Amino acid sequence: MTRPSDRYLPFIGVLALVFFWYLGWAMRVVDPVLLPPPHAAAIALWKGLNGGKLYADFGFTIWRTIASILIACVIAIPLGIVLGASERLYRSVEFIIDFFRSTPASAMFPLFLVIFGVGDRTKIYVAAFGAGLVILFNVAYGVMNARKTRILAAQIMGASRWRVMMDVVLMESMPQTFVGLRNGISLALVIVVVAEMFLGSVNGIGHRVFEAQQMFDMPDMYAAIFAAGALGYGLNFLFLIFEKSFVHWSGK
Repeated sequence: MTRPSDRYLPFIGVLALVFFWYLGWAMRVVDPVLLPPPHAAAIALWKGLNGGKLYADFGFTIWRTIASILIACVIAIPLGIVLGASERLYRSVEFIIDFFRSTPASAMFPLFLVIFGVGDRTKIYVAAFGAGLVILFNVAYGVMNARKTRILAAQIMGASRWRVMMDVVLMESMPQTFVGLRNGISLALVIVVVAEMFLGSVNGIGHRVFEAQQMFDMPDMYAAIFAAGALGYGLNFLFLIFEKSFVHWSGK
């Protein structure tokens, strides 16, 4: 049974982080220029999001991340269903999927730059590529690992192959699909932020972090890092809500 006090447990880690940050700053463990006090970063975050540059950068990063995950979903989910429906077909391309899924996305930057040039398309497509492989992998395995007993029961009751696929297999695969979506959105955000730092971007959270670091504006740098973390947490939380709404039968 959950106790009322348990709702405050997540704040313990936050308070501990702030405490040790203040302690490190007060004891000069790191040069104060490089490690400003938490309140300085909080003020920079508030100013940046309240009509400052960080507000616009935040919007650009959200747009690129959402665009990349939508592209990944449109391609990876149908392809994952097709591959998962035929285990032999999936095994024939499994090495390629695992190889590129294991390749750091940053290693693909030069290739995407050569193909698409410097611009938003490169950042979006490379993020969609990385996220798409994760989604594809999870969707395919979700379809392949659908409970055989439920599939057999549907077949015995006379359901057509199409109805079995749509009403049983796809429903059974949705928990694994949402795992892939949550991992994919997190990976897409990471790739987008890194791309904004190193692929000639003039906006975005990654650009804000890099520019603040180059100018030794440490409060702004920490503010941008916290903004990126908050965005990642928020997107993951949003997908968790969708997962609970659409796959409430998971594990039953």
